Amino acid sequence: MIGFIVAGLVIGALARLIKPGKQRLGIVATLLLGLVGSVIGGTIANLLGTGGVFELNVLGFIVAVIASVLLIGVAEGIAGGRRTSPR
Repeated sequence: MIGFIVAGLVIGALARLIKPGKQRLGIVATLLLGLVGSVIGGTIANLLGTGGVFELNVLGFIVAVIASVLLIGVAEGIAGGRRTSPR
């Protein structure tokens, strides 16, 4: 389980590096989204029969990074919509 958490944190950091542009999310939110992305990646890999949800494999890792990048983009879109620019 600790390995899964560490992998999720690494995936969140990678997703932050991959996503282009200025990012408005804090590092904690990014890392939490990396954990969520790693669960999504593990679940998809499990459904495809390449391993368990908490088992680290290449397909699960790739899907987790892609899911994390998408999650960060969605979260930034939601957070950006709430902010108003000063006039």
